[in-house]
Amino acid sequence: QVQLVESGGGLVQAGGSLRLSCVASGRSSYSMGWFRQAPGKEREFVAAINWRAGRTYYVDSVKGRFTISRDNAKNTVYLQMNSLKPEDTANYYCAADRNSPLAILTKVSEYEYWGQGTQVTVSS
Repeated sequence: QVQLVESGGGLVQAGGSLRLSCVASGRSSYSMGWFRQAPGKEREFVAAINWRAGRTYYVDSVKGRFTISRDNAKNTVYLQMNSLKPEDTANYYCAADRNSPLAILTKVSEYEYWGQGTQVTVSS
């Protein structure tokens, strides 16, 4: 069983930055991603990175503002969020999958493991 623990969320003003971290227990080859869910809305894809970090992918609304990266030695994936907007407010979830470590996965159903989430609130 893999456990994912997110951190780094908080309250920030519009235009500000936050850096989310997600630490995975155990050592394996994971494709990893970040999703977010606002109240009353479905969970949506934000960004993904494959095991070797050679490929990344972003939803259009965060391109140029968010950067996903990983440190495999630390079993950690990061989401650097710059130029934050009020519409970025959501609970952010880290996800991991061992079945397709070299793939970029963008659907909720493609991931095996999920963290508990960390709240990001952007005030206007």
